[in-house]
Amino acid sequence: MVASGNNPYEKALAGLAMNRRRMLALGGLTAGAGALSACGGDTGRGDGDGDGITLYQWYHEYGEAGTQEAVKKYAEAYEDATVVINWVPGEYETVLSSGLLADKPGDYPDVFEGHLNRSMVDSGQVVPLDDILEDVKDDYTTDDLARNTIDGKVYGIRMIDDPQFLYYRPSLFDAAGVGVPETFDDLIAAAAELTTGDVKGIFLGNDDSATKMFQSIVFGAGQTLLTDDNQIGFDADTVLAGALKVKELHDSSSLLVGAPTEAWDPSSFIQELCAIQWCGLWALPAIQEAHGDDVAIMPVPGFNGGNPTVFNGGWDTFVNANSEHVDEAKAFAKWLWIDNEEYILDWNLSYGFHIPPRLSMRANAEALADGPAAEAVRISEEYGWAENPNWTPTMETAVDDMMTRIVLEGADPESEFEAAQGTIQTELDSIFG
Repeated sequence: MVASGNNPYEKALAGLAMNRRRMLALGGLTAGAGALSACGGDTGRGDGDGDGITLYQWYHEYGEAGTQEAVKKYAEAYEDATVVINWVPGEYETVLSSGLLADKPGDYPDVFEGHLNRSMVDSGQVVPLDDILEDVKDDYTTDDLARNTIDGKVYGIRMIDDPQFLYYRPSLFDAAGVGVPETFDDLIAAAAELTTGDVKGIFLGNDDSATKMFQSIVFGAGQTLLTDDNQIGFDADTVLAGALKVKELHDSSSLLVGAPTEAWDPSSFIQELCAIQWCGLWALPAIQEAHGDDVAIMPVPGFNGGNPTVFNGGWDTFVNANSEHVDEAKAFAKWLWIDNEEYILDWNLSYGFHIPPRLSMRANAEALADGPAAEAVRISEEYGWAENPNWTPTMETAVDDMMTRIVLEGADPESEFEAAQGTIQTELDSIFG
């Protein structure tokens, strides 16, 4: 669920480019300053219900038609408290970080969506939810539990799973005599063949995707960001070989760069500015509306003999530890995001496509039962990887800068890797001693 750029499907995609970037951000929230006044309050129903208890629930600004109305509908249906919706535009994480430091009800959320970061736990911003998840933990994927777990306690409830992959049109591949790429070298070659005067071969983002490819390099090699004992989980040979392949793609003429909207928004693919685009499952209905059955998807091909990869993004719900109504907030979160199959399926399938996080509910997701949607579910389960809540924003910035300097600026790969490794190790030492 996203906000949009300008395209013929503006109603379905309004606001897409602005908000989707926050879903990929690894590390979640930090205690930064923000303009709390950016929040817009909206009461789900009349005051006085629920024995006088009022809960404030915060969302980032989803852009698809009907999303804000949907969350109001959910709030209105809850009988044990009055639920006030704050629909937060702009830089949600900044506003939320400020809100979690507030001490006045209404200025802070009781229930909010976001991404777990160790700092949220260490600073006492969120409460464990193991008690309300106890009976259903086996109904979530291992990744969805792991991304919400710190030191053995689960703090978040998964709301939606959003696999992100490459869209392509089979007719363009057939016309160019190009097969579906199985390796990153194949992808580079295919992008070159598909590039014409009016169409670029591939769009991975307006930053050339120097940063986006780091995780695909690592996970495709069977490595990880951090090991189970919180050590660096990747090596220099793997990362540098992959980074040089990304640089090879960057140095070609096959990349669409400077597109009107970011890759979160499928407009470039819809408007035929590119033959292949990195995007997410949320965009599939709009893409199929534009191109009908001439749509297919594939994972990011493997680097240097490695496996394909799919980033499984999404959103989670948390309960503010500083709420005056922690128990009531937990009860509401359980009612909406654990027990309520109708609303969980509505949120996942009615406003763009997302995979329901409850495994038992996926069987009822008829919209994902065939075609590219079913393939998205399959590759997300086979090749998917998820965030590690111990991977901090500082660590992510270190590898982003490394990739940018190697790929875009031609910096020395080995020295850049050593610098990033040093920053990550210093961060690990500060957290885990």
